[in-house]
Amino acid sequence: MLRIAVPNKGALSETAAQMLFEAGYAGRRDPRELHTPDPRNDVEFFYLRPRDIATYVGSGALDVGITGRDLLLDSGSPAREVHELDFAASTFRFAGPSDRFRQLSDLAGVRVATSYPGLVGDFLRAEGIEVELVKLDGAVESAVRLGVADAVADVVSTGATLRAAGLEIFGPVILESTAVLIRSEDEKPGVATLLRRLQGVLVARQYVIMDYDIPVALLEEATRVAPGIESPTVSPLHDPEWAAVRVMIPRAETNHMMDALYEIGARAILVSSIHAARL
Repeated sequence: MLRIAVPNKGALSETAAQMLFEAGYAGRRDPRELHTPDPRNDVEFFYLRPRDIATYVGSGALDVGITGRDLLLDSGSPAREVHELDFAASTFRFAGPSDRFRQLSDLAGVRVATSYPGLVGDFLRAEGIEVELVKLDGAVESAVRLGVADAVADVVSTGATLRAAGLEIFGPVILESTAVLIRSEDEKPGVATLLRRLQGVLVARQYVIMDYDIPVALLEEATRVAPGIESPTVSPLHDPEWAAVRVMIPRAETNHMMDALYEIGARAILVSSIHAARL
């Protein structure tokens, strides 16, 4: 069986489990379960702390897993990123008192608090800047006020939490992270199937099917508005002056394309969700 590591809690857990369910895999019924076999799909799931998943996969104890890119890089594991999974996005930045830090070079020789010492340390070494890293498990924005550090490196969304602590963001982005599928150095049978299924879920979430009727004379103009992934499917109608069109479009563009097609002359415009896909 293919051994798959899944986050057992935190921001990654619920979405990862739902994604695997949509990909056709059996999930655990009891949230306390740490191991769930799925013999129908020839896989077994191991529910682990997100921070530990890269270590298990990198060691070869497990074959593949879902974790954050930030956790993968911070672990120093030899596990390899296979594919982005389009959830749990986060941005890592430096922050400190605005009267002291303006640029990255201002960090030289100071104390930097972070929950990701491996990730931040690698970034600073690549930039040629030496600091004293202070490892904290969370709430690093309090480290400067409490005198534990001079600056911090942490996940940033709006920056409001940092500003409330008297800190301002400065310097370059450390990392743009997201949930990723990772595998061990030795690719095992079944990984390709898992990847195709997860990619199918991503397609189903990001695209919809649009059907509409259009006068044949306007068909070329309409297909320029909604060209589809490869090419629209065009079928004749009983009225030879009209055609039926089916096309896959980005979900986020649905209403804009419906408006544009209607203005051109399309009618009977219908949109359907995709439940699974293989492209």
